[in-house]
Amino acid sequence: MRFTPLLTDDALLVELGAGLERARLERNLSQAQVAEQAGISKSTLERLEGGSSSQLANLIRVLRALDLLEGLNQLLPETPFSPIEQLKLRGKTRQRASSPKTERAGKTTTWRWGERS
Repeated sequence: MRFTPLLTDDALLVELGAGLERARLERNLSQAQVAEQAGISKSTLERLEGGSSSQLANLIRVLRALDLLEGLNQLLPETPFSPIEQLKLRGKTRQRASSPKTERAGKTTTWRWGERS
């Protein structure tokens, strides 16, 4: 299974569903068995494997039932902050993103009463 930016969302769902089906068949499990282990209906699993949109919670349940939950670590790997960024944060966790300094530098005008931004 190869996910690329060139695939449409629908094509990605089909590829993901096909991967789930392959994993299930490699484990020699029926759809009914996986659905029962995942706590979802068989029709929900059929839709997932068919590439239809479903709730994220259903995907997580199926991944858990197929013992593939560890794969989610690759989806959003932890990226450590640079040592400079860590010093700026002083041990705190980032709560929001900020605009680049070049954008902020261009804003030299000050707001005045009666003006709209």
